[in-house]
Amino acid sequence: MKGPKKILVVDDEESIRWALRKGLEREGYRVVLASDGAEGLARATESDIDLVLMDIKMPGSDGFETLTRIKESRPDLPVIIMTAFGTLQAAVQAMKRGAYDYITKPFDFDEVSILVRRAFEVRDLTEQVARMEGGGGQAFDFEGVVGLCPAMQQIFKLVGKVAASDLTVLIRGESGTGKELLARATHYNSRRLARPFVAVNCAAIPRDLLESELFGHEKGAFTGASALRRGKFELAEGGTLFLDEIGDMDLALQAKILRVLQERQFERVGSERPLSADVRVIAATNQDLETAVAQKSFREDLYYRLNVVAINLPPLRERREDIPLLVNHFLHLFAQEQGGDVKAVSPEALELMLAYDWPGNVRELENAVKRACVLAATSLILPEHLPASLAPPADAVARPGSSFEGMLYRGIGVELQRLKQERDGQIYPHFLVALERPLLQHVLERTSGNQLRAAELLGINRNTLRKKLRELGIRPTQREDGESES
Repeated sequence: MKGPKKILVVDDEESIRWALRKGLEREGYRVVLASDGAEGLARATESDIDLVLMDIKMPGSDGFETLTRIKESRPDLPVIIMTAFGTLQAAVQAMKRGAYDYITKPFDFDEVSILVRRAFEVRDLTEQVARMEGGGGQAFDFEGVVGLCPAMQQIFKLVGKVAASDLTVLIRGESGTGKELLARATHYNSRRLARPFVAVNCAAIPRDLLESELFGHEKGAFTGASALRRGKFELAEGGTLFLDEIGDMDLALQAKILRVLQERQFERVGSERPLSADVRVIAATNQDLETAVAQKSFREDLYYRLNVVAINLPPLRERREDIPLLVNHFLHLFAQEQGGDVKAVSPEALELMLAYDWPGNVRELENAVKRACVLAATSLILPEHLPASLAPPADAVARPGSSFEGMLYRGIGVELQRLKQERDGQIYPHFLVALERPLLQHVLERTSGNQLRAAELLGINRNTLRKKLRELGIRPTQREDGESES
């Protein structure tokens, strides 16, 4: 009978290899280690390896390349990717190349343990981990889809799994949460990426014109139809049609959309000649479709046709830990658009952003950041540069022990790592001076110089914090044990 399951850990950081080995061995697994992709690939092809835990960023052959080669030789071997770059692009690439799942650093060992157990359960039940087709072609710029919170990470994984299929997707979420951006990400990672992505806002077009907008019309079909017009279904042939705010569509037109989904055919207004519709449909709504179905304002059969894969985008108030990362992303976008330097946000301004509920969601946040960039005369955005709606009430009391620095640095830190990766390890000096130094100094002040506590707040380990302090020439006023320096 086969003994304990054997796990291969591939990471170029010795401390991570050591920690994972100790934790996994306590759980009864056998563990072997590799420090780079080449060594990891050699060990992974051994028949007694049952699962691989592997970092993405390593010297030589990176995790993605190694993952691809592992899946070529052992397609049934579960591979869990470890990454500090918690972006949609990383999720999509990992899932498309056949990863079972991925986890972002820094992580708790409990997360690893649960994920490993789940992977083995799936393997034991199916005897083969589902893998995605690698695919090729141009890559969509995922920088606009930003998120580190667990809900967004799950969405990224789901997009990675369904993008390559032709399944109908229903994206649900409040206005401004980024539904169209997610639809585009799905399209540009599908086999239809070379064909058009066509978006239609069903709420913005008068109901009596929406049918013609979608299906086109023949010349003379109605008053004002002076020429033949191709509709969005024809324009999206071979590609993806995004029906935004489909909950606002009237019942008569819903029936025609249902027919297209069922029969893959439609007719232009004023014509009886059927036209084929090789189109993937992605729909979105900010409405409660279940209530609309119960109230007979939305067809139940269409609801089930659209709701094959449901993606629920959370409002920004439920993913506040993503606000620092989004703010930094919009600061860079604005600098690129205007050709100026990247501005930084003061801790006080960011605290206001973290406390605000953002009823307009990510769109409102983007507008607030752009407004602040225009109003800020210097490189630092202050509270007075933010919209008045973000100001706390006059009688508000500051919350003691606020940990906004931790959320700030976790977001900014991951973005810094991504930027360094994109620029081959180089990053703009003014960005480090204007952002990273004051952040570290502020957290050290909040912890009275206690490096252990500061590292905990920042979501990094103590050695990493020490290295950053040395690089930036920051001398803490207190030792890591909390005692004053002599």
